[in-house]
Amino acid sequence: MKLHLRVSTRESSPPMCVFIKRTLERIAKEALNKYPVITITGPRQSGKTTLARHAFRNMPYANLERPDTRSFAIEDPRGFLRQFPSGAVLDEIQRVPDLLSYIQVIVDEHGGTGLFVLTGSRQLDMMSAITQSLAGRTAIMKLLPFSIQEMKGHYPVNSLDDLMCRGFLPRIYDNDIPPAQALGDYIESYIERDLHELIQVRNLSTFQRFMRLCAGRVGRLLNIQSLGNDAGVSHTTAREWLSMLEMSYIIFLLEPFHKNIRKRLVKSLKLYFYDVGLASYLCGIEQPMHVSHHPLRGNLFENLVVMEVMKYRLNRGLISNLQFYRDNTGNEVDLLYQIGDGVLPVEIKSGMTMTSDYFIGLKRFREVVSDQCFGQILVYGGDESMVRDGVTITTIAGVADLLDSYFGKSDARSKK
Repeated sequence: MKLHLRVSTRESSPPMCVFIKRTLERIAKEALNKYPVITITGPRQSGKTTLARHAFRNMPYANLERPDTRSFAIEDPRGFLRQFPSGAVLDEIQRVPDLLSYIQVIVDEHGGTGLFVLTGSRQLDMMSAITQSLAGRTAIMKLLPFSIQEMKGHYPVNSLDDLMCRGFLPRIYDNDIPPAQALGDYIESYIERDLHELIQVRNLSTFQRFMRLCAGRVGRLLNIQSLGNDAGVSHTTAREWLSMLEMSYIIFLLEPFHKNIRKRLVKSLKLYFYDVGLASYLCGIEQPMHVSHHPLRGNLFENLVVMEVMKYRLNRGLISNLQFYRDNTGNEVDLLYQIGDGVLPVEIKSGMTMTSDYFIGLKRFREVVSDQCFGQILVYGGDESMVRDGVTITTIAGVADLLDSYFGKSDARSKK
């Protein structure tokens, strides 16, 4: 079993391994006590297998990526599942989706909880099969790569440029792999494996250019027609490829705020990558020093913050409730965290020096939705936290703790 470990380099003591516990683990354990099945989905290499095997280490384990295991499950599903009379962890379930129908029968006959833990990396395949077979029988949760909160005390989190270059894939930190190598391998394996299974792409170089163009649009309003034109494909193909990147947990599309207010609001989506390191790599960044003067540094920082807030939600078993605000005059707030009928606006600035311009978007937004605005947050690239003009200012490393102060550490699935 591969755990997320770090070897201590302090000379005063012998090398020591430290286990990094994922925040979602507690939620997953609680859910399996309430449901017969839990499903953990997320990007490849985000740590799903490690979490499942550590959290449920007393349960049998089967990896459906293994050809012999997969063949057994496909050819004799009843015989395969008969090995696990008390349930099991079944890794990469999307490789044998027909198993879900047989699991449904077992669950209904058993009538209890705590039977199966399923993991998978392609949300469309997973959700389609689960909707058909396990609706109402499984808790569904998403695991993204490490959050900064999880990394604190185990890996350095002080250098923004390093975080934006390396990203958060556990493998990069577990094995101390240069980010350019690890992320390059990640892209190649994604294209070779998932891409060929999901869609037929005649020209792989065109698709690679399409991904690089997506990375160049991080944090910007999405114009599918323009993206397709720049990639040399039709808008229909561009839309199809975007959907494929979404279902493979490569990109995330943030929806606009759409409350009924006296402002004309944009309807376009904004594009982000689930891992900022992958976006940086596709932008040609191979070393942290390349980030500091890169024209997209501010966009990459925005991507970093949006995903940290997203991880805060998902790691507590909650669904995404994030939006952004932009009206037709260009007034905007980078991120809105919904709170019931209201919102918590979050402005994002990569600069280290506070200026009055940083507060313009928050001020104008509060004027528009004053009765729906619960506080104001500014996340910036500096290293001090403070309160100024009613705005709580925090560093990227303080985002999770600040959100805890708003919602409490008990924030969990029951509080959707």
